[in-house]
Amino acid sequence: MCGIVGGVGQISQEQIDEMLLSISHRGPDFLATSEGDGVRLGHARLSIIDLSSASNQPLWDPHRRACIVFNGEIYNYKKLRALLVERGCQFRSAGDAEVLLNAYLEYGPEGLSMAEGMFSFAIWLAEREELILARDPFGVKPLYYCENEFGFYFASEIKALATLDCVSSDLDIAAIYRTLIYMWSPGESTLLAAVKKVSPGTYIKVKNRKIIDIQKFWRWDHYKPSQKTFAQCASAVDNALNAAIESQLVSDVPVGAFLSGGLDSSLLAALIQTRSSSPLHCFTIAVDNSDSDAAMDLSFARRLSELLGFELSEVDASPKMASRLLETMYYLDEVNADPAAIMVRDICASARKEGIKVLISGAGGDDLFTGYRRHFAVRFESIFRIMPAPLSRLVLWSVSGLPTKLPLVRRIKKVLSYIDVSGEQRVLSYFYWADPEAIRELFLPVYSDRLKDEVAAPFVDALSRTADLPEIERMLCIEREFFLVDHNFNYVDKMSMAEGIEVRVPYLDFGVVQQATAIHQKLKQRFLVGKAVLKKAAEKYLPSDLIYRKKVGFGVPLRDWILGDLSALVATVLSPGQVENRGLFNADAVSSMIEENKEGIHDYSYTIFALLCVELWCQVFVDGVVVEQNYKSERAIARL
Repeated sequence: MCGIVGGVGQISQEQIDEMLLSISHRGPDFLATSEGDGVRLGHARLSIIDLSSASNQPLWDPHRRACIVFNGEIYNYKKLRALLVERGCQFRSAGDAEVLLNAYLEYGPEGLSMAEGMFSFAIWLAEREELILARDPFGVKPLYYCENEFGFYFASEIKALATLDCVSSDLDIAAIYRTLIYMWSPGESTLLAAVKKVSPGTYIKVKNRKIIDIQKFWRWDHYKPSQKTFAQCASAVDNALNAAIESQLVSDVPVGAFLSGGLDSSLLAALIQTRSSSPLHCFTIAVDNSDSDAAMDLSFARRLSELLGFELSEVDASPKMASRLLETMYYLDEVNADPAAIMVRDICASARKEGIKVLISGAGGDDLFTGYRRHFAVRFESIFRIMPAPLSRLVLWSVSGLPTKLPLVRRIKKVLSYIDVSGEQRVLSYFYWADPEAIRELFLPVYSDRLKDEVAAPFVDALSRTADLPEIERMLCIEREFFLVDHNFNYVDKMSMAEGIEVRVPYLDFGVVQQATAIHQKLKQRFLVGKAVLKKAAEKYLPSDLIYRKKVGFGVPLRDWILGDLSALVATVLSPGQVENRGLFNADAVSSMIEENKEGIHDYSYTIFALLCVELWCQVFVDGVVVEQNYKSERAIARL
């Protein structure tokens, strides 16, 4: 796992160095740049496979025909290497970057679909004077770019692009709007209008400083359920997960694991422990609230550690975590209004202190096997579709006045609040954290009028492709292509790499994905049990009460924090004067929201937290507030 930067066009050595230093936290082991005719590339290395200098990057082939900067891991690199050796390729390193470079030189874009792993990379083809960018099929590793009249620039993180004077700091108002609705920014847009994301499973070809081609090299398969029985599906998933663990444990450095106490991380940890005689080092969050769901998670993590012999490190979660929000926004790059991001960084910091450089994560289990509450709620869509309009209006009127202090009431209200809208909008409504109209009214009139049609803009293609699928399959499409990528993977990558930790996600192994997507929809939610197939597979490894207990999110008591420890920060950062100076939102509307939340009239906790994050993000990426002083340290940058 590493960080990459580069540019074609007007970019000096000083500028490429500045870009690289801004993401040097991603590669604490080695920094280097290289240049060709019209291109500069930079790489910050976190050494995981082949710790020798032979795998340092930027990495040229022996004939200097091509150069690669690569971030990620290719789990089948040994198999690919053997195939390439048979075709006459020679290697100077034992790492996967050189394998990927030669695979592209040998097979072109077709070679991308041969690589199994998580990656983002750039390859400079010297003879053609072309730059190739690509991102892994599942979008585990981030990659951003900017194209303008001065050239084409790319980086693993937005902050590296923001160091360039030619990259405008103008805001994408629609992206901010969607971020406040979903708590993350879906699709290729970022909060900086000039900066875009490379989409998962996509490669971009650049020539003469301009993009000349954008192609998909991989797409999720359409829903084609197999005829396997429930027991056969569970067995197939079990086998696929074991194979995924086997391939993803390949490392030349120590490996640990996240352990929330929930099913997904617990199952992976159990599978890892069966392959080792030494205790697996696991990391979990400890919340100082004995009545919280997170405290329940902690009790299961402790119990499982005793049962299976894990070494468990507990990281305290407290409102003091949120005091580092400005720094969090700097490392996140994108506004992700989920306090879980802060906890991920603290866990990774703890792992780093213990000498661990790789952590295994359970991310993706819910998104593949239907583990969220919305997957249960969507089962009632067939009823909502045939409900007469007068009855729909009656239901809406009934839920509009419900109090929101109790979690169950909040969930029921959320499901029923969009009972009268179209099917596509209803699918998206399950992902709302705030009502789109209420958010739109927060904006100044100069912006609000043009935001009416922006809620669903990034999802149009995905919704069109899945129009004929069952509701649960349409929702899983949105989960996999947007929520998992733009929310989960985004904050896990940024927060882990802030501490120089690589996070691997075995649930997003091709074999596991193939088995999960082939499960018939009726078996995914079985007898009111979500994630039924995965739970059945887990019975061989975990206690039944852990497997079948209620779902608990990886979170903190944010509502209590907003009214308590974070109230002073809210009052300062979202003061009327500060909001007016930013020029995005109506100061009176924001103040009213904060007051109504304080008085318990409405629960706006997450929206207030999102507004807080947006303002702090603007302070970093628009105003230029300096957060991290250490990145401009005296670390040497090699020239390769």
